Amino acid sequence: MDQNNNHQIRNILVTGACGQLGNEMQLQAATATDYRWLFTDVAAVADGSVVVSLDITDQFAVESFVQKNAIDLIINCAAYTAVDRAEGDAEKAHQLNAVAPGFLAAAIERRGGQLIQISTDYVFDGTAHVPYTEELPTCPNSVYGRTKLEGEQSVVAANPSAMIIRTAWLYSTFGNNFVKTMLRLGREKTELGVIFDQIGTPTYARDLAVAILAAVKQGIKPGIYHFTDEGVCSWYDFTKAIHRLAGITTCHVRPLHTSEYPTSAARPHYSVLDKTKIKTTYGIEIPHWEESLRECIKSLKRQAEE
Repeated sequence: MDQNNNHQIRNILVTGACGQLGNEMQLQAATATDYRWLFTDVAAVADGSVVVSLDITDQFAVESFVQKNAIDLIINCAAYTAVDRAEGDAEKAHQLNAVAPGFLAAAIERRGGQLIQISTDYVFDGTAHVPYTEELPTCPNSVYGRTKLEGEQSVVAANPSAMIIRTAWLYSTFGNNFVKTMLRLGREKTELGVIFDQIGTPTYARDLAVAILAAVKQGIKPGIYHFTDEGVCSWYDFTKAIHRLAGITTCHVRPLHTSEYPTSAARPHYSVLDKTKIKTTYGIEIPHWEESLRECIKSLKRQAEE
C-alpha cells in the first residue's frame, strides 16, 4: 500500500486489546485521531471500557465484525502466550496462534485491506550466534513457536499484503510480565536465581506500539520484519538492571544455567533479532532496552503513588 492508498485507511481493528501490546495500542490510538479505532478482546469488559467482545477463533464472528464495521486494517495483538502451558494445551494454542490469524487475514483480504500480525523470536531454535535476519530459516522447538510460525504462514496464504512483526521479551506497565515479577520477587526475597545463558533483547511494548503506528501512518509495506529494543542481555542482566533502576538493594541475584531451571517448553538460547529492515523501511529510531526499562519503571512508580 503506497502513501496515497494509505489515506483510504479509516477503520482500524485492534484485537487482543486487553493485553500488553493491545493496551499500548489504545494509548497510541489516542494520538492518532485521523483513524476510527475499534478494540476487541475475547471477553467484553463491563466497566465502560472501549473494548468490545470478539472471539477471533470464531470465523463467522470475525467475518461479520470486519464487514459490519467496514474495517480497513487489522492489528492482531491477540495470542496464546503462556509458553509452558502451551506444551500441554496444544490445540488451544493452535486455534489462537495459527488458525485465528488466518481468519482475520481472510476477512480483511475480502475487504481489500491489510493485516499486521505480531509474531515471536520463538520461530527460531536459538542456536545462532549472530542476530537473526528475516530471511533466515525458521526452526521452532516449542508448541508456542510452532503455532506462531503456522500463524505467520496462514496469514501470508490468506493475505499476501500482510505485515508480520516478530518481537521478543515483551513487557509493559500492563498485565503480568517479567519486569513486574522481578520487581515483586526482589522486594519479597533476599536471594533470587535467574538464567544467564539465554540471550535476547527486552522490548518495551510501548516502543513496539509506536513502531506499529509509524508503519500505519507511512503505509503498510508487506513482508516480515523484526522489532525489539536495541542492545543485548541475558535474563540475569535484565533482572540486575530492573533491581538497580528500581532501587532494590536487599535481594542478591544469582546466575543460573538453563539446566538448573527446567521448564516444559524449550527456550531459544540466543534469539537476538536484527532490526535493520524495519529501521530502514520506516526510518524509525529504536531506544536501547535499558532506556526504555527506566521509563517503564518510572511509570510503574507513578502508578503506585497515585
